[in-house]
Amino acid sequence: MERLPGFRDFYPEPLPDRDAWSADLRHHIFAAWRNTARRYGFREYDGPPLEPLDLYTVKSGAEIVGQLYHFTDKGGRDVALRPEMTPTLARMAAAHDRHYRKPLKWFAIPQLFRYERQQKGRLREHFQFNADLIGEADPAGDAELIALLIDSLRALGLTADDFVVRLSSRNAWQAFFEQHARPGATPYDFYQAIDKLERDPPEATQARLDAVGIPLDAVRHFIDSGQPTPELARILAELGARGLAPFVRVDYGVIRGLAYYTGPVFEAFDRHGKFRALAGGGRYDDLIKRLSNGRVDLPALGFGMGDVVLAELLKDRRLRPDRFAQLDAFLLIEDESLRPDSLQLLQTLREAGLAVDYPLVAAKSDKQFKRALDLGTVHTVRLERTPEGQVHARVKHLASRSELVSPLAEVARHLRSEPAAPAPAPASPAA
Repeated sequence: MERLPGFRDFYPEPLPDRDAWSADLRHHIFAAWRNTARRYGFREYDGPPLEPLDLYTVKSGAEIVGQLYHFTDKGGRDVALRPEMTPTLARMAAAHDRHYRKPLKWFAIPQLFRYERQQKGRLREHFQFNADLIGEADPAGDAELIALLIDSLRALGLTADDFVVRLSSRNAWQAFFEQHARPGATPYDFYQAIDKLERDPPEATQARLDAVGIPLDAVRHFIDSGQPTPELARILAELGARGLAPFVRVDYGVIRGLAYYTGPVFEAFDRHGKFRALAGGGRYDDLIKRLSNGRVDLPALGFGMGDVVLAELLKDRRLRPDRFAQLDAFLLIEDESLRPDSLQLLQTLREAGLAVDYPLVAAKSDKQFKRALDLGTVHTVRLERTPEGQVHARVKHLASRSELVSPLAEVARHLRSEPAAPAPAPASPAA
């Protein structure tokens, strides 16, 4: 039996082959996302992976159905596996908006599904870091969210030499459209043309623009000018005050194809141009009102960052950890008469919150040590009995090769401390 096309198996390290996906790398990425979000005061939420199909068609139109895993359930309901998280968030926020003080600063790491053609950096499922700020219309909210995006990538070791956030505005493009488009033209067709500008040949773009009466040269001139609107200037100023100016620039070539965006939009790109966009988002001030049939009207903005392209970028920049330390310690049992004492220490260390493993059955010393290395342990611990019958522990920090002898009651403290100093050599007999 093989997995479905476009889906992934995640294996623990060491990986069985070079194309396998690492569960440990996924955990590393998720931890960076969660830790950064919490530093910014964001709270984690989640929702069901299966939602009513209408939740997505109301937001994105009927054309999205062809991209979804959807079916009629046993209750006769049209449902779909979630292709994105924003509609679920909008539904949840509208349902209980009076329960929470504004602004809401929420994040989630859902698994998302889309039935579409596979290509480099895009599968039929992926995990995504979603961060949203609801109930704040001031550009300070946009700056806060973009700063979170930047710091989420920095937490993985990426720098301003690796990525840039390209900042644009649907308001600026709307004003451009109203000034240049022929009467009766629809903004959606225009936005789709701009969104595909960098991917499609010029003749295809010009054909789309001809439909709304706008010349391609006028579009290129607007993009090249790069003059920030007052709202974008405010966002840039706030990011500059944080020292994050090197990570962001105005680029009207970004417009975001989704129709629900209403203000500033942005995307994070690999500066070397080897990968698809790392993340994207913007302001969607009308979506909650639309999905709640006008009952709740809250400004909102957010972004999504997928794990597929990000994992590939970390490998390319050699920022993927060489080893993933899974264990604080591996308990070596080389003297089977000390197994009961070893098991007692094992339980004590685990109850103290430390990750510890041990050999389930008797095994040779070299086999035990190899197992410890394979599991990425930080320390080895081995019990020894003195000639007087006392039992103590020899704690070794593998990276520094330093070790010390410790009473059993002190082992947990040593495992949490800095690498131990080398054990002193036995005293020489007096001359």
